[in-house]
Amino acid sequence: MRQIPVDTSAAMVMVAQPPQPKVKDRRTGELALDVETGAQLMTVGVLFAANGEAEVLAVTVPQPGVTGELVMGTPVALTGLTARPWERDGRHGIAFRAVAVTSLAEGASKSKAA
Repeated sequence: MRQIPVDTSAAMVMVAQPPQPKVKDRRTGELALDVETGAQLMTVGVLFAANGEAEVLAVTVPQPGVTGELVMGTPVALTGLTARPWERDGRHGIAFRAVAVTSLAEGASKSKAA
């Protein structure tokens, strides 16, 4: 399936919903795992603002790639963000996935403390 890289360099990105475990099967409660590494997958809601528009995106990230305290309003960097179109049972959409989501607030607070 085609993955499209997403350029975040001109965007403001902040946490809209803190990381939550991604559920693979809602009926059983089974959690989703990364196929390649076996790491638990997390979903982070981010406010993505660019070109005068803003949208909340659900981004899937392997748990080891979630770094820093990610509370609502925290500015973040999304490493390796890709978009993947999907279609299933007559429904369709775009799934977003990143290698990592990193708090930018920590670097700012550490530099102030130094």
